[in-house]
Formats: sequence, C-alpha cells, structure tokens
Amino acid sequence: MSLGPAGASLNPDQAENFEDMEKQFAVKAVQHMTTYWAILEKMKGSQLRLTKMDDEIYEHFRKDFPEFDPTETINEDEMKSKEGKERWRNFMMVYEKKIDDYNFGTMLRANPKFELGEKETIFAMRMQFYAIEIARNRQGLNDWIYEQAQK
Repeated sequence: MSLGPAGASLNPDQAENFEDMEKQFAVKAVQHMTTYWAILEKMKGSQLRLTKMDDEIYEHFRKDFPEFDPTETINEDEMKSKEGKERWRNFMMVYEKKIDDYNFGTMLRANPKFELGEKETIFAMRMQFYAIEIARNRQGLNDWIYEQAQK
C-alpha cells in the first residue's frame, strides 16, 4: 500500500480508510488500556503518577474544566461537540512539546466506577486520558480496582 511519494504529506481529508492503520491503532489503544488496568490492579491509583507533570496537568485541568466531575460519567457528546473539541484542543496544545504522544488516540473509561468493557470506554486523546485519570486518581476513584484485585 502506498500513501504517495516519499516525503509527501498525507491530507487526512483526502485519505482513504486504511484498514491496516486502523488495526494497528486499535491494537495500541487496547494495549495502553490493558496495561493501565494492570498497573491499577498492582498499585492504588491514589499513589500512582502517570507523568512527571501530573501536578501541572491536574492544576491546569481543574482551571480549564472547573465543571468536570471525575466521579460522574463523561458526557461524550459534550466532550466531542464543536465547543468541547475547541476547549480540549486548547488544553492539549500546551503539552505539544512537553508530553510524548500528547495527541495520540487511546481508550478511556467513561465512568470510574466501571471495569473495562466495550460499552464502558470511549475514544479520547492521550492528554484527555491523562487529565481525567490524574483527577480520578487524586480523588481515590480508582483505588477500588487495586482492592478488588487483592481479594
């Protein structure tokens, strides 16, 4: 499969649906999700640091999204609305040169009370994952995963 001449940029608006690329993305996203879950089974989320910048990310997230309640189910429609996308884009761009793969797609549990599952996860960008999971961990909302795994 060819994406065009070497060095040419790929225009996502004109790109075909590349099945192999989608499969590779899906594999990476699932690996990320299951790795994070495995870590939460071995360590309380409230004791976990996801990045070297957790404190800065958390403060920035609380400032830019003061209405966000980490205990509640994420409103995916609101998050992915035109206004929601713009707010998140502005938040994420701060980390463009600070966090590797800041805009890489990943999976995120819509609600911290539920285990991983197809209906319980949504597609999100890496910085959305970090911001939301750091907030959940700070409030001890993921500690139940560790406690359940220890039984």
